[in-house]
Amino acid sequence: MEAQQKIREQPVDLAILDIMMPGMDGLQLLKSIRGSHHFPVLFLSAKSQDHDKILGLELGADDYIAKPFNPLEVVARVNALLRRVHHFDVPAPPPEPEAKQLVLGALTLDLKECVLYVSGEPVMLTSTEYKILKLMMEEPGRVFTRKRIYEAVWEDFYMYEDNSIMVHISNIREKIERDSKKPEYLKTIRGLGYKINAPAEN
Repeated sequence: MEAQQKIREQPVDLAILDIMMPGMDGLQLLKSIRGSHHFPVLFLSAKSQDHDKILGLELGADDYIAKPFNPLEVVARVNALLRRVHHFDVPAPPPEPEAKQLVLGALTLDLKECVLYVSGEPVMLTSTEYKILKLMMEEPGRVFTRKRIYEAVWEDFYMYEDNSIMVHISNIREKIERDSKKPEYLKTIRGLGYKINAPAEN
C-alpha cells in the first residue's frame, strides 16, 4: 500500500487516517503503524458511533474526529498533536552521561529515549500514553481530573466530556498492570479522576 511505503521511506510527523479507505482500511493500517512507530495518528471518519471511536483509540490512535467536522477544530487538534511530536521518531541526541528517569515501583520511564520499562522489559507506548504516564509519574499520589490530563497532554482547552482519556488510561493499564481489572498502580478515584502510586508492599 502506498501509505505504508511512504512511512517506511521517509520521516512522518503525524498521520491522518479514515477507517474506510481503498485497499486496506484505516484500522488495519493503524495496527501496522503501531507495530514500529510512535508518531501521532488522528482519525477523521464518517463512522461516528462510540464503539468505532473507542476501537480506534484502543488500537493506538491519539485522537478521533467524526465527520462532518469543523475544519478549525481539525487544525487545532493537529497542532496540539504536533506540539508533542518532537518526543518521537526523531534522531537520537548525542549520548548524555546519565539518562533522566522517572521510577515508580517496577516502572521506569526513560525521559531521554521516551521508553517505558516494566520490570526491566521495554514496553511500547503511543505518544499520548507516554505523555499521560509522564504527567502522572511526575507527581505520584496526586489526583488528576480528566480536565487536567486533557489540557496538559493535548495542550488545549477541555470543552466536552468524551471517552478518549478513559480509553487511553485503560490502554496504559493493560501495559503496566499485572491485572488491568485490579490495578495496583493507576487507580480511578470515583467522581474525581485518576492517580498513580507504587503498589503497596505485602
